[in-house]
This record gives sequence, structure tokens and C-alpha cells, in this order.
Amino acid sequence: MIQLQRMTLSVVFLLAATRVLAAAEHAANSEKDYVAGKLIVFNDNGGWCWYQDERVVVDPENQAMLIGSVSNRPGAGGKRDADVEVTAYNLASGKTNRFVLHERLEADDHDTPAFLIRPDGRYLAVYSRHNHDKLTRWRVSKHPHDASSWDEEQTLDWSKPPMSIGDNNVTYSNLFYLQAENRTYNFLRAINRDPSILISDDFGSSWRYGGKLLTDVNLGYVDGYVKYASNGRDRVDFITTEHHPRDYNNSIYHGYVKYEKTHRSDGTVVDDNIFDTPAPKAADLTPVLAADTVVNGEKMTHCWNADLAIDRDGNPYCLLTCRANDEPENSNFSDHRFFYARFDGQKWNVHQLAKAGAQLWTSEQDYVGGGSVDPQNANVVYVSTPIDPRDESKLAKHEIFKGVTSDGGAGWSWTQITRDSSVDNLRPIVPQWKSDSTALLWFRGTVRRSQDYDTQVVGIIEPSR
Repeated sequence: MIQLQRMTLSVVFLLAATRVLAAAEHAANSEKDYVAGKLIVFNDNGGWCWYQDERVVVDPENQAMLIGSVSNRPGAGGKRDADVEVTAYNLASGKTNRFVLHERLEADDHDTPAFLIRPDGRYLAVYSRHNHDKLTRWRVSKHPHDASSWDEEQTLDWSKPPMSIGDNNVTYSNLFYLQAENRTYNFLRAINRDPSILISDDFGSSWRYGGKLLTDVNLGYVDGYVKYASNGRDRVDFITTEHHPRDYNNSIYHGYVKYEKTHRSDGTVVDDNIFDTPAPKAADLTPVLAADTVVNGEKMTHCWNADLAIDRDGNPYCLLTCRANDEPENSNFSDHRFFYARFDGQKWNVHQLAKAGAQLWTSEQDYVGGGSVDPQNANVVYVSTPIDPRDESKLAKHEIFKGVTSDGGAGWSWTQITRDSSVDNLRPIVPQWKSDSTALLWFRGTVRRSQDYDTQVVGIIEPSR
């Protein structure tokens, strides 16, 4: 009898302990603003658009990570408004240093600077206003591997010859140094709102006009949105749309520049001199994802590009977005999809990745949470979405998820990086970093539009892959 009572008490204690552990696990899983790693606040007031690269670079010489962003008045402090900033984060010590490249340039996340670590070790930062003037602006760090002091700002005026043709307001910058040419390129939006080219023979200390990369008859706001990536040696790859997705039912196309020529994915030359006229159209390049493609009975339209990288074999892979079920056209902006595409040397393989949810705000039908491919690992992506890709359940806020594939993108396993967030987590970035670890950055907070946001630039350092 006593033995039975002891056994009964043991069961009671075991059940009680199990309930306590279950409650503790539930509490842990319900923790507000949970992040899978130690959250680092790199900048307490900042945001970025996704069409400037590189927005984040890692300098292996001094283990510094340079992060570009633009402050906004609703953010921390309420006084840092429209400042174009670079934050230098020391990966070893965890210390940060912030420098203002241009004070009160414009309250717009499109003004985010692009960075390049020059062959001489000095940093180059290039930025512009968002289609509101004709100046490309840049600064160079005074000393190699040191972001604490910079030379005075310089400008290139697109209203002067030979650039003074058509609408030549400037937006974005994308910087690449090609070792084989000993030349620095800046791909940006300029003349006729076309993808245009600046070139430099002194690592970006001075610039001259190089021509148009692509052109087309102007339709709506802009002629093509372009994402770029480079192997750093002899070519720059890019994926592009024809126009803005609110104005046109875009497809996505791929091409690359190598030795002053533009090629299709298979190497066919479509422009034998990128510095002369005329330039090719987006449709002259290789289709990656065609508008009106039907996937599992659902039509995908109004495609846009989110990110691009180059794999270890020199082939491009990218992250794309589309509208789904927008029928009749321009009636449904509540269902966007992520797609993953990878070139295998002969053809593009495209797979639906996850649901991206509804537009972020009403005036931009195709702005979603965004995403990034891992430039060190073509089998890894990060997306911001209000829909859990594991079971398609709806979430209260945009959360960051990590996807891993083992079959080229056909199937994905997902890990939740943020959970039960009180604010949105948007536009993740993974910078190139020759390390066993991965730096994942994003900004979190409240975004009402590109000119009105209260967000912090944050991130985690993931352990070895």
C-alpha cells in the first residue's frame, strides 16, 4: 500500500514536472520579439531601399562591416532626419562608429549609399537623391580601412554634356571594380530613367559617362529595375524588368557585361560595345521568369527582382517576386509570391519559394517585405513575410525566415529567425563575407512609405554553416 502510494506520488510529481516544462517551453516559444541569435542594433535610426549595392560590405583587413542607411525624423531622437549615414561595426569587438556622409540630403530610403572597398584599401561611398536632382555624389575615406573620416563630397552633374539629353535625374548606385579591366563601374538610373553607366580609372575618385546599359520607349515611371552582382574579376551580371510593375506586366530577364559587351545568359552577344548607342532592350536578354506564367493553376504577373548573386561555378542565382491571382489585372495586390531562380550553365531553373503577402502600403502595389540570397551559399535564402512558409499561417507582423534547399530550389526547409514581433522586420541583407559565419541584417519598425519610417538597422551573426 505504501509502495503504491509512493508510485502514485511519483506519477503526480512527474506529471507536474512535465506540465512545468511544457509551460516553460510554451513561454519561450511565445516570447515577444524573439530573435534566433543575439540581436545587434547597428543603427538606431535607419532604413534602405534594395536597388543600391553593396549597401553592406565586410572589410577582411580590419574585420569591419560598413552599413549604409538613411535616417528619418520619426526614428530615434527625432532630429536625425534625411542623413545619409555609414555605420562601421567591428566584428571582433562589437563596437560601432557612425559617420554622416551627407546631412539632410532627403528623407527617402532610396538615398542609401553604395560602397566599394577599393584596391588601395580606401572606402568609396556613392549616393544620390531619389529622382529629385541631377547629381551623383560620392566621398572617399581619407585613410585605408578607416571609416571614421572622409574626403569632401564630390559631385557629377548629369545636366552637363555629354549626359545632358532627355530626363537625366539620378537614382541609385551599384559599384563594381573589375580586376581584369582595372576599371570601376557605377551602374545607376539616369538618362531617360534608363539603366546607365559611369566609369572610373582611378577607383572612383573621378567619374565619366559611359553610356546606357539598356533602353526602351518610356512607359510610365521608369524603364527597368535592375539588380546587379559581380565576380569581381571580369563580368557584372544583372537581372532586369522592362518597367515599373505598377505600370507594366513585367517579365524578368538576365544578361551580363564582360569586356565591354553585353551578353545573354548563354554567352550570345547582344551589344558589342556598351559605351556606344543604341543600347539593347530588356527583352533582348534571356527570359528568367515570364509574365503570365501559370504555377499550380495560378497566374503570376507583374514580376520584380529582389536579389542576385553568383555561385561558386560563376553562374547567377536570384530571388524574385510576382503578383498571384491578380485577375482582372490591377484588382488584387494582397497575394505576392517569392520565386527562386538559378542558372545551371545551360538554362534557368525557377521554383516558387514562399508567399510574400500583401503590399506594404497602398501607394506601392508591389512593395513586399523583401529578401536576400546568401552570396556565399546558393542553397540558402532569407525572406521577410507575414505568412509562415512552413504552413502558410498568417502572422501579425512581417517575420524573417531562413530557407535551405538540397535539390536546387524545388523544396525548402525553413527556420524562423524572428517570431512574435511587435513591429515589422523588413528587407534582409546578407553581405559577402569570407567566414564560417553569416552576417544577416535587416531593419525593423514601422514603415508607412519610403519617405516616412521609424526603423532600426539590426541583425545577427549566425554561427558556421
